Amino acid sequence: MPRTLMRVVIPAVIGVIVLSVVLVSSVKIVEAGHRGVLVQFGAVDTTKSLPEGIHFVTPFRDNVIPMEVRTQITTENVASASKDLQDVTTQVALNYHISPNSAQIVYQQLGFDYSNRVINPAIQESVKQVTARFNAEELITQRETVKTEIEAQIKQRLAAYNVVVETISITEFSFSEQFVRAVEAKVEAEQRALQAQNDLVRIQIEAEQAEATAIGQQHANIARAEGQRQANILEAQGEAEAIRIIDEQLRNNPNYLEWLKTQKWDGKLPLVLGEGGTPFIQIPTEEEEP
Repeated sequence: MPRTLMRVVIPAVIGVIVLSVVLVSSVKIVEAGHRGVLVQFGAVDTTKSLPEGIHFVTPFRDNVIPMEVRTQITTENVASASKDLQDVTTQVALNYHISPNSAQIVYQQLGFDYSNRVINPAIQESVKQVTARFNAEELITQRETVKTEIEAQIKQRLAAYNVVVETISITEFSFSEQFVRAVEAKVEAEQRALQAQNDLVRIQIEAEQAEATAIGQQHANIARAEGQRQANILEAQGEAEAIRIIDEQLRNNPNYLEWLKTQKWDGKLPLVLGEGGTPFIQIPTEEEEP
């Protein structure tokens, strides 16, 4: 290759390489779910953060540090004490993300290890403060209230560090074996007392039902006796009335005397012979009637 051509080609190649390096250095890509922190000669630009996409920066001066702003989760086990000095172990699951518009501040103040620096300590301190205000039994019976207070404490602490709390879950409250046995014994005693109370109410109801049944049976017997008595009276009155009516009708009947004669007859035919020897029946006259 001629020397003159080499003098032209070599600088051109070098220029292309330098230009390529400059272009590569000036183009920065911020991936999805991240914000770019602009660092100029080691100093963080706290005025802004770069959104997702392609960005052109000053080569050899500006550097872009990616900070994840997607939802993250951390789980922390906290050992604390309740108001009545019972040992409590609480497991807290926290969903959070750093504020996208403050990613540069988080990087400047805390770096990438902000979870261990501020989030976990905030969970520990908040849980200990809240559980200390409740008895062990209240931690179980007022679980939602305890969760709300813990969440408020953590949100307040982390807001100062531009960390946004999304949700908090208290996945478990664990107590000492001695306390668990005491709670179980108390529950069993309450159940036995409730069962005894229910039995007493049942016995009382059954006694009242038996009494009501006996009273009802007694009233029924009285009603039946009274009904029978009234029926007998009505029957007697009916018979007497019937006799009276029959007697009255017979007395007004011209055949009444003949009927009386038949009532006096004992069924035997008296035999009386007259002069001609003809038998006849002697009928008593009215004077002979009793």
